[in-house]
Amino acid sequence: MAFNLFNKKKKEEENLIGNLLPEELSSNPVLEMTDVIAPSALKINPNNLNLGGTFARTLFVVSYPRFLTESWLSPIINLDRVFNVSIFTHPVETNKVLRQLQKKLAEIQSQISLREEKGLVRDPKLDTAYQDIERLRDQLQQSQEKLFDVGLYVTIFGDSEEDLNKTETEIKSVLDSKLIYLKPALFQQAEGFRSVLPIGQDELQVHSKLNSAPLSSFFPFVSFDLTSNQGILYGINRHNSSLILFDRYSMENYNSIIFAKSGAGKSYFTKLEILRTLMFDTDVIVIDPEREYEYMAEAVGGRYFNISLSSEHHINPFDLPDPADDESPSDVLRSNIITLVGLFRILLGGLSPEEDSILDNAITETYALKDITTDGNFKGKEPPLLSDLETVLAGMEGGESLAQRLYKYTRGTWAGFINQPTNVDISKKFVVFSVRDMEDELKPAAMYIVMHHIWSAIRKQLKRRLLVIDEAWWMMKSEDTASFVFSLAKRGRKYYLGVATITQDVGDFLRSPYGLPIITNSSIQILLKQSPASIDLVQKTFNLTNEEKFLLLESGVGEGIFFAGLKHVAMKVVASYTEDQLITSDPSQLLQIKRARQELKDLRQEKVKQTQNNG
Repeated sequence: MAFNLFNKKKKEEENLIGNLLPEELSSNPVLEMTDVIAPSALKINPNNLNLGGTFARTLFVVSYPRFLTESWLSPIINLDRVFNVSIFTHPVETNKVLRQLQKKLAEIQSQISLREEKGLVRDPKLDTAYQDIERLRDQLQQSQEKLFDVGLYVTIFGDSEEDLNKTETEIKSVLDSKLIYLKPALFQQAEGFRSVLPIGQDELQVHSKLNSAPLSSFFPFVSFDLTSNQGILYGINRHNSSLILFDRYSMENYNSIIFAKSGAGKSYFTKLEILRTLMFDTDVIVIDPEREYEYMAEAVGGRYFNISLSSEHHINPFDLPDPADDESPSDVLRSNIITLVGLFRILLGGLSPEEDSILDNAITETYALKDITTDGNFKGKEPPLLSDLETVLAGMEGGESLAQRLYKYTRGTWAGFINQPTNVDISKKFVVFSVRDMEDELKPAAMYIVMHHIWSAIRKQLKRRLLVIDEAWWMMKSEDTASFVFSLAKRGRKYYLGVATITQDVGDFLRSPYGLPIITNSSIQILLKQSPASIDLVQKTFNLTNEEKFLLLESGVGEGIFFAGLKHVAMKVVASYTEDQLITSDPSQLLQIKRARQELKDLRQEKVKQTQNNG
């Protein structure tokens, strides 16, 4: 059964237009806003409307469970579908309700008494209903609750009836699991459609009686977003396609941590954040274990330092930062001595308590050789080198063994690494330290030295900075390096520093005693696609629901969950074409870019040759 509705007013206007002369039409326009927004045709079917080729179907809720959980409507609101929702709440007079409840209570009490007289088993449903009504009566009489007639209507849209059926099934499956049941407004689709329009007319009049407490669970329409007035674009909200704009420096600390399996897009995401952060007067420093940031550093005019045994770039771990206004030189010196002991613990494969004490004393004497003591001001004085420490140890009782173990770092194979004066300058807005060419055995020590040098530079001048530690699991291998990362995460806020920690090996990271504290001291946490082997550990660490767990397993490249404080949303990373060309790590894309550059280079050389020949 189907019939067409025609707008009476529209017919009268058409007749009027037909009687007007052309000049009258131009001087007396009759086109109104309703004519502009009205569909070209309207066809009403028993279970849908056809609005000029777009199908619509109105559903209404017929039943609710005994208890409604908070935000039960959120999964529906956040569905990636086009639909309208209307909620009508009609207050009911308390006196009228109390009389009805008294009558209902008498009926239930009568049924219970009859069952007892007949010797029948107690009916739990009757007992529960009796208790609920009694409780509601008390709350109504004490004005703790109000009662309402509530109607919830949903109009869904689609390009065909098949689309409507699919959307209806999806919505029903979500609500059925919560014991909330929907029905289509059969033969009342016109009334249902008008009830959902923003004109406040409840023409369906399909109501359920709800008191204030369960009614409050309808509101607000929870659609999570992380959009702020400032910050950078991190990605697109996969629930509602809103923009995730966020400023890490608006949080209680500025740290972040990223967990993702290999190839999930963690480096891509990090480069994109760096590129956008640089536009907001923020200095960025990167510790790059795989030489992934070299081209990006060149493109934005940054500096790139390759740290290796044969590199021309050197960092002297004995360098001392200038004391801040609220620091004494003696405190700075003692702190650096403790840091050096930690470094030698890494380089020498551990120290006994006796060796630790000897080394601490030897470092103090080594500084004293350069007139650097806890009693004086060392500003402007040249720091010692590792070979100076070796000389001091060789002349100390019990230090001969340590001096022998330091030989390979002072005059042996690895002498070019740390036994040189510092010649790197990190005053640029974007600085990258690469340790890819460093031997695996020395990578933790190299990253430790670089980070200590960065920390010394940061303390000199208060400025907004971001330190990115890629493949941080290297740092978690040693307790000293892990402790240093944790120290940066805790103390960085004082110096306006944010620490971004990135890793793919969740197990190794959390196996360290400092792994979990680093996570808890990171206000921003990003989880991209995870492997089945590590997902259970990730779920336990971040208290993920099963839905979030499976979302991370099924996510594509650049998709995951973005946590900021107490909020989190499903995210998709999106970059412009220009950004993508600067930050991509895809080997196939890199090969195409390399070929394009070579072709451009060959073309320029050919033009130069032609110019020279013509000249």
